[in-house]
Amino acid sequence: MFFTPYFLNWQSRELFVLTYGALVAQLCKDYEKDEDVNKYLDNMGYNIGIRLVEDFLARSAVKKCRSYSETANIIAQVAFKMYLGVTPTVACSNTVRNQFSLILVKNPLVDFVEELPASRSSLCYCSILCGAIRGALEMVHLIAEVALIQDTLKGDDVTEIAITFSNKIEMKKPKRNK
Repeated sequence: MFFTPYFLNWQSRELFVLTYGALVAQLCKDYEKDEDVNKYLDNMGYNIGIRLVEDFLARSAVKKCRSYSETANIIAQVAFKMYLGVTPTVACSNTVRNQFSLILVKNPLVDFVEELPASRSSLCYCSILCGAIRGALEMVHLIAEVALIQDTLKGDDVTEIAITFSNKIEMKKPKRNK
């Protein structure tokens, strides 16, 4: 299943959120372990991210980012706003400036979810976001670890996604024959 969540209005956002909830519910029925569901959602997000980046670059007209900080800000201020209708706060987590947190006070993916069942306490309901970010970054030649650190469905006040940039993928230029 592949879809591109273009949120042009509140009705399509609600449809996406409800459809996503149904998808997660079905995955929970199909897989006994939360880890398997988390892995599936992350992989699905990754596949969305590698395809969504072309649309993002075409529609946003952003220029090449010169730093990890600029990249994190573009993800928060442009990509999240464009596809989810929210703008997370960006916080830098270290002095090297390669670790950032995207902090969502309101997470649209959990709008219709009251709480996770006790039997699904290790389910990362929003891990699709982590995969999408990781996949999109890889397509622009950035390697990053992306993880859900805080989750409102687990009692936290906010949803926090941590991004740790590890390095850039170097593209080798072909040698020209003279």
